[in-house]
Amino acid sequence: MPSKSAVLRPRSSSDPFTAALLPPPNETPEQRERRLQEEYEAIQRSNDIDEQLKRDGMALRKHKECVKVLLLGQSESGKSTTLKQFQLLHTPAAFHAERIAWRSVIYLNLLRSIRRILEALLPPTTDDNPDESMSSATSSSNSQFHYANRPGTPNAFSDAAQRHFERYAARLAPLVALETRLMRQLACPDDEEATHLDPALLPPYATPTPDPNSYGNGYGSSHHTLPRARSVGASTSKELALRPTSKWKQTFAIGGRIAVSGTKSEHTGEIRGWWEDPDDPVHVLHACADGEYGMVALWRDSEVRSALARRRVRMEESSGFYLDEIERITAKRYIPTDGDVLRARLKTLGVIEHTFTLKGHNGIEWKIYDVGGARNQRQTWAPYFDDVNAIIFLAPISAFDQVLAEDARVNRLEDSLLLWRSLAANKLLANVNIILFLNKCDLLRAKLNAGVLLRDHMISYGDRPNDYDSVSKYFRNKFGALHQSHRPNKERELYIHLTSVTDTRNTSKIIADVRDIILKANLKGSRLI
Repeated sequence: MPSKSAVLRPRSSSDPFTAALLPPPNETPEQRERRLQEEYEAIQRSNDIDEQLKRDGMALRKHKECVKVLLLGQSESGKSTTLKQFQLLHTPAAFHAERIAWRSVIYLNLLRSIRRILEALLPPTTDDNPDESMSSATSSSNSQFHYANRPGTPNAFSDAAQRHFERYAARLAPLVALETRLMRQLACPDDEEATHLDPALLPPYATPTPDPNSYGNGYGSSHHTLPRARSVGASTSKELALRPTSKWKQTFAIGGRIAVSGTKSEHTGEIRGWWEDPDDPVHVLHACADGEYGMVALWRDSEVRSALARRRVRMEESSGFYLDEIERITAKRYIPTDGDVLRARLKTLGVIEHTFTLKGHNGIEWKIYDVGGARNQRQTWAPYFDDVNAIIFLAPISAFDQVLAEDARVNRLEDSLLLWRSLAANKLLANVNIILFLNKCDLLRAKLNAGVLLRDHMISYGDRPNDYDSVSKYFRNKFGALHQSHRPNKERELYIHLTSVTDTRNTSKIIADVRDIILKANLKGSRLI
């Protein structure tokens, strides 16, 4: 019997592919070198193609696993609060770790509210020569403020009321220096000299010469004057605005400017100790909070509230409203709550980005962009339209009787409607999911209950009932009709929510619904469903 090896034929003679790869017979050395070079180049091309396919696959997977959402709307529409709600819902540990840093911002919000009340109660002089007014103000020895309240001017108060209001101004004068100090610290957090005030950062009404030793006891030695009023109830100082690159959160966190004692709160586990620092702003606030003509008395004074009503100043509608909680906010061991941080107002310039990974959804990364809504910042929106998955547009429908801070001739709600129409008609966003938040419904309800009539500010509303259900339905239909008539993609759906984004419980449910809408649309776009 022949051996097994004897009956097997050589592979080269039985495999056509192997035979095709064999070098040709009688190959010269030159031909062999050229053949080997061509084979080497072919292998290199194949490897390059494989590497490119690998990179494309990784990029595609990364693209599909990242959801980008833009928050758009005019200034003070609730974009930053919505971003905070996303943070609280998806990265609560990081949100809670930053709460103590918001303490100075909350203090600044409270101080601006107090100053706004004083500006409304004691309007400044309307003399043609402001320097003369300033000199007469600073030469007064009875008060650190000087105001003009001529009997012939609109909404003028009686002499008795005038003197009553001036006592508040005198008692609360130390808060002026504290406000400028906080503005300086937030704008330049690395500057350790808190009492050295850059004139460019000063509110236009203050020319302080503060006593550095006065912060601990709450009383300064400065003379101040308020500026001419631009409009009743509107603050005359420029609002502090920070860029996203600012380090203020790190600076005002535990271990930054905050003193550390080593003890912790039994309720929150956060380190205490700032109340031991005599230069901490809480001491001035605490000293000016209680007692006769203090902040609490100012806000509870029925004569003050009546005067504000006469001047049509509704403090409850302003961002960063803490006047109902002065005693808690000015307590020496005050720690901001989640609700306090959500209500805090800090204007930012540029774009704030928040990134988080959604658990239980294959590790999808979300990027939420809060894009500035002031008129001079809206040109920065377009670059973010590329590759965006969804837009959440916020329209503050309670602002139907307000005007833009940038242009007092423009109604805020009309501005939102024009902005919404241009967004809905943008061809770059034809296939982008759009969610509309008709925001500040709590303020809308309170305003309507107070008797403010929508028809006085929007003629098109006509004689419809002035109750919340009718008004909110009108706004829903109006915004929806603009989208319906201007959208470039007739298949694009619109999702409308009536919101009060400071309400964590309801907003968390809305955000969960919005998240599911975006994820479903993203999967549909990927042809996975």
